[in-house]
Amino acid sequence: MMTNTSDVLKIKEPFPALNAKKIDQVNDIVYRQSKPKPRIKMTTKGPSRKHIIIPMSSDNAASLMKDSSLNVANINRELRNAKTEVLVDYIRSDNTGIVVVTNKVAQQSDLSIIYRYVKNSNNINSLQVEDSRLPKFK
Repeated sequence: MMTNTSDVLKIKEPFPALNAKKIDQVNDIVYRQSKPKPRIKMTTKGPSRKHIIIPMSSDNAASLMKDSSLNVANINRELRNAKTEVLVDYIRSDNTGIVVVTNKVAQQSDLSIIYRYVKNSNNINSLQVEDSRLPKFK
């Protein structure tokens, strides 16, 4: 990195005992362009094929979201027992019910496993849970 003479003088004035190599190191630390932290970019215009929508009442969705991490673990166990490669990343609430986000595009058998788990969950009124589906695209 090229050091600016005025920057070196700014460091040299308060620390006159520092040698040139140390001044360059301090200059690099102070004026170096820091690398941006890597971040996960999850931008989608609409729902992706990795989303499974399960329409249900808002009471059912709230009840299911209370223990969402436990539900994700249980659904993943059911999916592993069925020897599928699809796993649930997380569950989120939506205005229509819940959206289950998976690591891969789910097959019909995966949809039925997830739907069966949600419908048979405790504290859920199974009459207010509709069939799971993939999002519709225009």
